[in-house]
Amino acid sequence: MGPGKMGRAIATRALTGGHGVSVTHPRDDRAQALAEELKQRFPDAESHWAASPGPADVTVLALPYDAALQVARSAGAALAGQVLVDICNPINFSTMDGRVTPLDSSAAEEIQQVVGTDVKVVKAFNTTFAGLLTTGEGHDVPLDVLIAGDDSAAKDKIAELVRSGAMRPLDVGPLRRARELEAMGFLHIAIQEPLQLNWHSSIKILP
Repeated sequence: MGPGKMGRAIATRALTGGHGVSVTHPRDDRAQALAEELKQRFPDAESHWAASPGPADVTVLALPYDAALQVARSAGAALAGQVLVDICNPINFSTMDGRVTPLDSSAAEEIQQVVGTDVKVVKAFNTTFAGLLTTGEGHDVPLDVLIAGDDSAAKDKIAELVRSGAMRPLDVGPLRRARELEAMGFLHIAIQEPLQLNWHSSIKILP
């Protein structure tokens, strides 16, 4: 869900890995345009547009925190049985000086509470930027995608998606580790201007 830069980048990685993609967003010509763009770039793959979530193995919330919460509340039964990937960094964009989630929680955990146990929420992609994610690498090195979640099968599914897109998945633990991932994502965003990184940096775990 979401026709923005991150939605485009993750869809590109998924199609590169041989998966089908539905670009989902209501009342948004950009979603249809993105679906058509992807269809032209990957003519042998399945890609289309939908106004609302439908049957899928995985739904990616490529949306800001407030919009992701709204979708989580409204989609309800449509997401049952799915793996739901939260990619957001819940930053206070008016001050750029902190996060808007409770100190003892994270965006991913708040979304999990909303959707209930029939949906398996996984945190991923929040420490990667769209530009590098489109190609799956940074400085000729495959991107690391840090993954947190409470359901091992759900994390395995996202790890397979990541690997199929020529990136390296790293399981960093249960869903509560999303708190640290979101702090890391906030820091990564905050240092772009001071270090003049121009959104072309990536977080890499060595070795």
